[in-house]
Amino acid sequence: MGMFLALIAVAVAISGTLAFALFWAMTLVHLRDRHPAVLQGFGTIPFIAPGALNWLLLGRYRALLDRALNGLATPARLALWCTLGALVMAAALWLIYR
Repeated sequence: MGMFLALIAVAVAISGTLAFALFWAMTLVHLRDRHPAVLQGFGTIPFIAPGALNWLLLGRYRALLDRALNGLATPARLALWCTLGALVMAAALWLIYR
């Protein structure tokens, strides 16, 4: 049963990764169009830049007071947290039940 739960956690991580990829890409396009100074602070490849992901995970996008950005970045943030949590849970279950 434990390995089945670990497999379910991996499936949740995959779903979260797909949701993150879609919403994060749209968030970056919105930043490019409306807040280019913020986007330039992330470096040359903002999609996987640690500073950009930290900015997203900590919810620093809310300081810009842009409702459209909040609507795009919040699902990306939740998807990233779900992905990370599911991977941790899958690893813990795998270690317990292997």
